[in-house]
Amino acid sequence: MKQILSVFSLLTILCCSTSKAFQVKEQAVKASLTYLASNELNGRQTGTKGIEKAAIYIESIFKDYKVSPYFETYRDSFQLKDITGYNIVGYLEGNDPKLKDEFVILGAHYDHIGTAKTVDGDSIANGANDDASGTVAVLEWAKYFAKSKNNKRSILFTLYSAEEMGLKGSAHLAKVLKEQNLNLYTMINFEMIGVPRTFGNKLSYVTGYKKSNIADKLNAYAGESLVGFLPQAKKFNLFKRSDNFPFFNEFNVPAHAISTFDFTNFDYYHHVDDEAENMDFTHMTNFINKMIPALEGMINTSSKEIKLNDE
Repeated sequence: MKQILSVFSLLTILCCSTSKAFQVKEQAVKASLTYLASNELNGRQTGTKGIEKAAIYIESIFKDYKVSPYFETYRDSFQLKDITGYNIVGYLEGNDPKLKDEFVILGAHYDHIGTAKTVDGDSIANGANDDASGTVAVLEWAKYFAKSKNNKRSILFTLYSAEEMGLKGSAHLAKVLKEQNLNLYTMINFEMIGVPRTFGNKLSYVTGYKKSNIADKLNAYAGESLVGFLPQAKKFNLFKRSDNFPFFNEFNVPAHAISTFDFTNFDYYHHVDDEAENMDFTHMTNFINKMIPALEGMINTSSKEIKLNDE
């Protein structure tokens, strides 16, 4: 019995040490977001040289951390009239012989609108909060799971283009994966997490709160209340306005968006002042780190605990 307890204690210590060693660093978060929201990328509009630079940057991180391409390359390309768009899809196979056939998708859109109304000579809509912030979060989790190698289920890290054109990128990818009979367990899209909610509110909220038990489960896995409810989310139909919705439509599984933008804490939606300098990097880093145990719980539970509700 003492030997069993000793082994358990050792495993606990090793687990905690590993988690601490892989804490996401604010410097890395700031560096990635500052580049993706820089004037050099000219607002990352789908079909432009700016979004091509963003795609190359995302691919370089996947390559550096040995996150595999899911398709022959990292790109899932599609055509919108005379515009070629491409989602970037990274893949980490699960380490459990049975659970690896089930997939979790973590996503965000990396495109933006290019330009907006000129203010003080500036017309570039940099899209720092919308949605370079979510893109950076997905990239940091890709780094984390690539290092820790503790994911029992397989993970797709998906960055979408043409979200600003009507969820076209995510709709294309969801259709392709459905045609391949991907065994999708859950999908979470991360949208506008660059600034904290007003004091006293939960760290974030989930769209489609009543459609599944995902908020309760993520909070239980995290050991704290991270994800809550936002009344305006239903009022403004946010569940259907983000890249989670095509996956919900195609697969009929829990597929939600998580955000910290709550209509009171950020004035620069589709505005030239949606700049890196207006992001709260301490908040972003805190959010990314606190979500890790929540995501690990979802990815590693032996059964599918997150389920759709009967509405």
